[in-house]
Amino acid sequence: QVQLVESGGGLVQAGGSLRLSCAASGRTFSSYAMGWFRQAPGKEREFVGVISWSGGITNYADSVKGRFTISRDNAKNTLSLQMNSLKPEDTAVYYCAATRRPIATMPEYFTSWGQGTQVTVSS
Repeated sequence: QVQLVESGGGLVQAGGSLRLSCAASGRTFSSYAMGWFRQAPGKEREFVGVISWSGGITNYADSVKGRFTISRDNAKNTLSLQMNSLKPEDTAVYYCAATRRPIATMPEYFTSWGQGTQVTVSS
């Protein structure tokens, strides 16, 4: 298992940007595909994006495509989510997660989760 800790959340105005980070412990980070999910109050956890273990493949939810970018640095055991052109509907707790699958979008395929970081976008 890999332990994950998110950071970088906060309050931002609509149209602004935030960069989330996820720090992973353990020596096997590079063997996991990594994903970002989010959960708004009263809603189910939803897929945001995923990146393969090498970083060569990414996949995004339609709602964030073109605005959010996932990247990873396997040498530093870190995952990032650059969020631009933020909208009020992006308000949620954001989670990073790890999976042994090459690529996955369903939360049940992810076996390690961080504690989450709050992102609030004001209109």
